[in-house]
Formats: sequence, structure tokens, C-alpha cells
Amino acid sequence: TGFSVECRMKHTTNQANRRRFLRQTGKYAALAAAVSTASVNPSRLLAQTPELRIREVKAYPIYINQRSDGLLDAPSFEGDGDPRRWRWGGPFEQLPSAIITVIKTDQGITGFGMGAGGSAAVEIIDGHLSHLLFNANPLNVEQLWDQMYNSGIFYGRRGVFVMALSALDNALWDIAGKVAGLPVHELLGGADRDRIEIYQTNGNFIAGKAAGVRNFKRTTAGGPRMTDAARSAYVDSVLQARDALGPDVRLMTDCVSRDGTVDWAVNLAQELRPANLYFMEELLSPDDVFGYAELVNRIGGKGAGWTRIACGEHEYTQYGFNVLVQLGAAEILQPDITWCGGTTAGRRISRLVEGASLEIIPHRGGSSWGFPIALTSPSCTMAESFPEGSEILDAMSCSVENGFVIAPTEPGFGTSLTEQMVLDYRLSLRQ
Repeated sequence: TGFSVECRMKHTTNQANRRRFLRQTGKYAALAAAVSTASVNPSRLLAQTPELRIREVKAYPIYINQRSDGLLDAPSFEGDGDPRRWRWGGPFEQLPSAIITVIKTDQGITGFGMGAGGSAAVEIIDGHLSHLLFNANPLNVEQLWDQMYNSGIFYGRRGVFVMALSALDNALWDIAGKVAGLPVHELLGGADRDRIEIYQTNGNFIAGKAAGVRNFKRTTAGGPRMTDAARSAYVDSVLQARDALGPDVRLMTDCVSRDGTVDWAVNLAQELRPANLYFMEELLSPDDVFGYAELVNRIGGKGAGWTRIACGEHEYTQYGFNVLVQLGAAEILQPDITWCGGTTAGRRISRLVEGASLEIIPHRGGSSWGFPIALTSPSCTMAESFPEGSEILDAMSCSVENGFVIAPTEPGFGTSLTEQMVLDYRLSLRQ
């Protein structure tokens, strides 16, 4: 079933949103009146909405911050055993290869959506997915998701295809919110809260705590290929962080592991046990789902463990997350809404996770794209925030106050993106 059948628009939208929407040209006056009533059936809303058609779909690789540096340069390795060979992700790896889609309708409404996959994803959008969107009604968001996903199922169930799909899906939800005059989190059903505690990934933890942050995560380029010195330094940094922060804050780790083993992960967890970690993230390859299930039983909450096992940042769609849930391969699921299939997939993943009585803590949940799923998922207690940013990242981030991410009130995702900003940050890749 699609957005037009499922999505409940609650009465929780504030008066400012309604007044702003009612001041529009009058095309959507019937919709505005319907939104002002409680528990409206969205199929009624769309029946009263003038028919919209998609007239333009554009996608651009963008420069987000220093993570994008070096994508233009061919790597230089020192022999076959160079450790950098095991860490180099190339120009299509998720965060450095961010893309923004810009979808325009025939009635002047523009939606923005973030995805990834760089110029490879742009080629998929230009040569494939845009043809499914052109002249379609953008309000049929979930139906369009199903059509796009099915059209690529023989070559794109994961990876770059789904990252491209994510950008388009997010842009469609942005349009839907702007048509309804509602933030996306209201389209998803709303929530009884308007903020979530942030967790800070890296940066200065002491400064973060002074600013009101109560949750912190330390990352490392982990895995069995870490040198003994690097491993010791990482363990020491986590234990020192616990000593400096005290016992009353949540502390987590992320090993960003591509090839960890279960035994390696268990040994590392033993070393870090004094840190009383809330969760340990990405201890294994995202493909090692059976290994993750073993970790849940050995060191996670299902066994006699002392931490929670988190993964899913690099998993895709509700189908991939259903495997993790059914195998018991994680206690905290971490979809990235700009990679996993967009807000439509995130919504379906949230239902899976909540139905299994597990936790969902979206990767980059403090971003404009991740926050609607975080806010509307009852089990989510934290929204990830990074201290390093840039103008365009800041334009796609929710506001933070005293350690909390605050829900936007603007229609759609509430970003301050403009088409000119996207063009200004466009990244040209020579591939």
C-alpha cells in the first residue's frame, strides 16, 4: 500500500504551519481545510488535491566536506600488501559520494532528496529511474518506490542502485510535505515528542558534555588488520573517555569493520568491558549476518553479555533488515535514510524493528533526512550528530539545543537547501 492509503496526518501540526499553508495561492485550500481536522484519511486529502505531475528530475554529486577530498585522485599504493588497500572505498562509497536530487512538479513545487553513489548513482537516475518518475504523480510516494525498486531488482537490490533510489524517494517525501504544509514526521504519523537526545560521534567529548550532550561514540578504522599499537591506543582512548565523562553518560564504540571476525570482536569487547558501553557498532562485515547473531548471543543482551550489538548502517531496504531481525543478528538497527532506500524504506524498517521489540537508532539521525524516522520510532532514544560540518551539511541538519535535536516545523524535511546551493556544491568526478 502506498503513501496515499497509509499515511495518517494528525492534528498535532502547529498553527504556524497551517497559517503559512493557508496563505498559499489557494490551489490546495481543500487540502488545508482537511488537514485542520483530526485523523484525516489521506486518500480523501489526495482526492481533493489538484493533480500534480513530475516535470523534471535532476541529480548531482555534491561536495559535503573534507570527506569528499581526494575523490578526483587515483590512489597510489606501496605494494600489494599496503594496508590502505583494505581501507580505500573508492569514489562511490556512501558518505563521500553524496548526491542530491532535485524533482520539480508542473505546479512549481520542488523537492530535494539526499542519497549517495556519486556519478554512478546519477547515471542510474538519468538513464533508468527518472523515466519511471517523469509525468507521474509525486504524491504516490510508496507506489513509486515499489515500482522503482522492482524495476532494478535484477541488478540493484543493494548498494549504489538503492542509494540512488534513496535520493529520489526522499525528494518525493519532501514534495508531499510541501503540498500538505506539514513536516515529513507528521506525514509519518507524528509523535508525542518534539525532540530527541543527540549522541555525538567523535570530536571533543568534554566540550560536548559541557554543551548538554549525554551520549558519545568513539570510532576507529577497526578490524583484525589493526596494528597492536593502534588497537591499544583505541582501547585506551575509550577507557579514558569513560573516566573523563563519568558513569552517568552513555558511551558507545564503532569499529567500522569490513572484515572483523567473531573471535576478534569478542576479545575486543572483553578489553572494553570496563567502559560499560551502551552498544558496540559494526564489529563485523555487514555481510556476516550469522556472525552478528553469534555476537548477540555471546556478548549482547540475549546472552550473559554486557553490551548491545548494533549494525545496519550498510544494510539496504526492509528486505535486508528483515534478515537481521529474523536471525537475531542485532539488538540496535541503524539504517541510514539516505542509503537504505529512503524514507519509504526507513518507515518499513522501523515497523519491522518495533514489531520485534528491538531498538532503531538511525545513522545520522540528527540530519534532516534521518530525523523523521528517529522521531516517529518509539524505541529510538538517540539521534546521531557530528561536530564537523559544512554549509551544505548544516542546511540539511536539524537544530540542536542543549543536547537535543529539535523537530523542524517547516513543510517537507525543513532543509534550507536551494537549487543554487546544490549547484554551488556540485562535485565533478573524472571517472
